Amino acid sequence: MVFLSPGTETDGYWQSHARVMQTAVNTTGMSLKILYTDRDTRKLLALARETLQGYVRPDYLMFSNELNVAPEILRMSTGSGVKLFAVNNTLTADQIRILGDLPTRYPDFIGSLVGNDEEGGYLTAKRLISLVLPVAEGRVVDMLAFSGTNTTPVSLQREKGMLRALSEHPEVHLRQIALGGWRRDRAVEQARVLFRRYPQTRLVWAANEQMAFGAMDALREKGGKPGEDVLFSAINGTALSLQAQLNGSLSAVATGHFTLGGWAIILLHRYDTAQKQARQQVGARTIDVLHLVEPQDTQRFLDATRDERYRLDIQAFNVGAFGEESPFSLKSMLPPVGPDGK
Repeated sequence: MVFLSPGTETDGYWQSHARVMQTAVNTTGMSLKILYTDRDTRKLLALARETLQGYVRPDYLMFSNELNVAPEILRMSTGSGVKLFAVNNTLTADQIRILGDLPTRYPDFIGSLVGNDEEGGYLTAKRLISLVLPVAEGRVVDMLAFSGTNTTPVSLQREKGMLRALSEHPEVHLRQIALGGWRRDRAVEQARVLFRRYPQTRLVWAANEQMAFGAMDALREKGGKPGEDVLFSAINGTALSLQAQLNGSLSAVATGHFTLGGWAIILLHRYDTAQKQARQQVGARTIDVLHLVEPQDTQRFLDATRDERYRLDIQAFNVGAFGEESPFSLKSMLPPVGPDGK
């Protein structure tokens, strides 16, 4: 199988994503090739065309619908014989409506797997807001938000969750949503302007860690201290975020979604090993991978990112557990804690 990674090979999130995929490959015995597309739509589509229409083709092509590339990939796949599977970002409702009857028009598109991104946005915003409560009557708390893009489903869902949390706290005023494009360099430029425009900002919510770190850079430039003068949240959970939570500069972190690629391979293995006449489309799946990192678990999660010792249960999709008890939670994927607490 081939995975078209939308990110760069040096991006911490996509590195973690790839390592969990490799664990899944080792668990299932399947083979995997990852092609990094560097957030370049033209490069992604060129690699998709080469994969789908080249002389040597994989059995499966996994991709993410970042920047709305899915319709073009589906069109390219016609007659290729390659099964398609979307991970992290799947087709939007508008795309499905425009494309029409997917099972009939694109029978090789066998399904998708996404995380609970709306809940991730909600949980991080809710935790962030809780840290400044109670607010004195008649007072308000200013908040800034950094979202990814206005086209990526993951970004839109996380933003939706953040707005849901805000709707429960009218004493918190969202001053502006900046589209940071998932990038630290872009977020630092935006935050420089926004901190000048809204000098009373107390909270910063970010849809990923790179944008949170960019906003922190801008705060430090003007003499502020993250975690004290302004509280920050992020979604990612690489070693950088976990270390930032330990040192107090990040006040709320949600993680676990970097395991989605690994779980997608587990699903495809189930599909691949089923008898052909009994195979069914995987369909659109959502699993609860995003959870808040509680302070008492931060060091354990940080150790796990260094060792990359994750366990993927081949039978996970047969289990009915939810929340942190589900096999999809990061806590369930870590080695058990020994009697000495290690």
